[in-house]
Amino acid sequence: MFNITGQLKVKYPEQQVSERFRKRDFVITDNSSQYPQHISFQLTQDKCALIDQFNPGSEIRVFFNLRGREWKSPQGEIKYFNTIEAWKIEAVNQGASQQNAPAMNSVPAPDITTFSAADESDDLPF
Repeated sequence: MFNITGQLKVKYPEQQVSERFRKRDFVITDNSSQYPQHISFQLTQDKCALIDQFNPGSEIRVFFNLRGREWKSPQGEIKYFNTIEAWKIEAVNQGASQQNAPAMNSVPAPDITTFSAADESDDLPF
């Protein structure tokens, strides 16, 4: 499970792809790095309405899964496609601290202990 927080940039209308499959795309802007990233997400089936309550400019947290598939063209060429499939969207409180929000790829900082020459008390001759 992954999640990311960003500003809703655009939401597209729902598409009826086939008789039994529907999807809806939306884009958020992630401003957490030096350069803004515009990330496209997909909602499917009964999840298509999850984005209805949000307007462009809203700060949202998107929970998603990465999906990948292989496709073989009629000419025999194999290609790979990825989908970022959202399954939950929630509003981010404007006044709340972002420190409590888990980062998408956060890694705890290592415990670093520094030593000085005064700390050494071994009896080695060199």
